Amino acid sequence: MRTAGVFVFLLLNVAMEVISGADNTKGSVSEKSSPENKMKTEEAEANHTKPASFSQFLGNLLVVPMDGSHWVGLKAIAQEMGRRGHRVTVVMPETTIRMGPGKHYDTLTYPVPYDKASIDSVMSTHKDIMKKSAQPFMEKIKRRFTQFQAISDFLHITAEKLLFNASIISHLAQQEFDAILTDPVVPTGSLIARKLGLPTVNLLRGIPCHLDMKSAGCPSPPSYVPRFFTGYTDKMSFKERLINTLMALVEPLFCKLLYWRFDQITRDFLGENVGVAEVLSDSDIWLLRSDFTLDFPRPLMPNIVLVGGINCNVKHPLPPDLDSWVSGEHGFVVFTLGSMVSDLPEEITSVFLEAFRQIPQKVIWRYTGKVPDNVPENVKMMKWVPQNDLLAHPGARAFITHAGSHGVFEGLCHAVPMLMVPRRGDQPDNAARMASRGVGIVLNILDINTETLLKGLKEVINDSRYKENMKKLSDLHNDRLSDPLELSVYWTEFVMRHKGAKHLKSALHELYWFQYFSLDVIALLTTVVLVFVMLTAKCMKLCFRKLRRKRKQE
Repeated sequence: MRTAGVFVFLLLNVAMEVISGADNTKGSVSEKSSPENKMKTEEAEANHTKPASFSQFLGNLLVVPMDGSHWVGLKAIAQEMGRRGHRVTVVMPETTIRMGPGKHYDTLTYPVPYDKASIDSVMSTHKDIMKKSAQPFMEKIKRRFTQFQAISDFLHITAEKLLFNASIISHLAQQEFDAILTDPVVPTGSLIARKLGLPTVNLLRGIPCHLDMKSAGCPSPPSYVPRFFTGYTDKMSFKERLINTLMALVEPLFCKLLYWRFDQITRDFLGENVGVAEVLSDSDIWLLRSDFTLDFPRPLMPNIVLVGGINCNVKHPLPPDLDSWVSGEHGFVVFTLGSMVSDLPEEITSVFLEAFRQIPQKVIWRYTGKVPDNVPENVKMMKWVPQNDLLAHPGARAFITHAGSHGVFEGLCHAVPMLMVPRRGDQPDNAARMASRGVGIVLNILDINTETLLKGLKEVINDSRYKENMKKLSDLHNDRLSDPLELSVYWTEFVMRHKGAKHLKSALHELYWFQYFSLDVIALLTTVVLVFVMLTAKCMKLCFRKLRRKRKQE
């Protein structure tokens, strides 16, 4: 009995020492915040002014962008940083989709083994996929896989031609950059940052397998954080939570499939046994093109900054001829499908034209294909349209969009109701989230016909609920302390001034998985409880046995 009591006491002492040791560790960290530093912080807050050295700081920024629509936000930051006097260098391939020189930044190009015709050939696969055909299901899957493989090869070849260009990497190493601004969906810039020992600022919408959130250390409970490609909201039924949980469980496998080639490139380029996930975890600031008027509330780390709608305020007056054309009693509709799809198969084009013929509004349509002969008088097809400028015009009545993040935020910023025809990537999720807020409707462009399109278009234009809901959501989105572009520039300058932002990064990546889930603590406490229960039961058993013997003797 006495021995059992001593054993329990020793176990409790061990537990208390473990807890005490953890508390001491915390204490040693908190002691670093000295009274002197606290006083300086209080003085800075009282004065509400930046030190003169901060306002006079001019740095050297390297930008490694991703092409296509991803370039829009990076370009806005690069231009603004250059306008403020920083030296900005943008590295891009000699042949691009949208990237090019700018007034406020320098460009450094590198050779690639493809030309504009090759890029156009890859982009045309988006149109081919939308063509209606009687092909068997497996043939359609094969076409989609071929398309994915072509785009994947294009991205990997572009990355390799930069990373393994020794002369350019050597040149970059000599430029004494203060930081790298990049889009980590294609982790070329992140790899260069690790190679050169530079702090990293990421600008992105998100990575399909939540690799960005994992790398930043953000918890993502599947009970209320919907996964990519599910189209769910944060309020899910049991069945939806089950599917969402299964999606969360297969995400690591999806990441492996998505980045296995980049994992190999990472090892070859850095000469280290690390993968993309480890490299991304070094990132200092994540500029996330998100906003809780589009996405649903979720836990975020301090080094994640929401900059959804970064390009909304980068607008200009419409050209006089376009301004006069769109002006009218009934207003106009803006129709664009992003940088990847600028024309449509003939049968789908005819469906849109027939529907547009039956509405009083004018339609501005970004269309680069062959212009049909039967274009209605109220439709203007243009190879390029100033989308943001048109949506900012008071005459904009509706926005037909593929629900790409830039377009959604521009429509949200300027309070224009949307008719969404999502195709791939984050587009179906964006469309589902906007529809759940009552600011637009979603149609399937592959099954669309004149009747359903016309009904949807009239509903978005004539039903005042869509405009009212969009106006409320737009007011929430625009009511913020700082403009997203201003915020992006501030944090980029912050990282350049301080050579990183390590103090904002969590200790997650220093923990083993069992430490993160506190399994070792749970195991110890469970052991203590079990031993205590077993010893208590043993003691009670001995007591009852003695009582029985005593009764028998009496």
